[in-house]
Amino acid sequence: MQPVSMIAVYFLFWFLCLFVVLPFGIKTDREMGVEPEPGHAESAPHQFRAIRIILRTTILATFCFGLFYANYVYGWVGIDFLDFLKPESIRNTG
Repeated sequence: MQPVSMIAVYFLFWFLCLFVVLPFGIKTDREMGVEPEPGHAESAPHQFRAIRIILRTTILATFCFGLFYANYVYGWVGIDFLDFLKPESIRNTG
């Protein structure tokens, strides 16, 4: 795999993991016992900790990319694994 492709795939994993990690550990003003300020959304977080979210996202994305790359190198799951999706007539001829 080309290094540029590896970086591109890693960033795809990173942004996917960002949306997975984002809602965890977030508490609203009401959950913290504070009245929200006028004009703020009810669902807005009480304290937004970007560094914590970035760190969690990076760890999860690195783990997921590591699994992806290991599968790419060792071929654990490939086209043959998904052979059950093809009809029987195509499976026997190819």
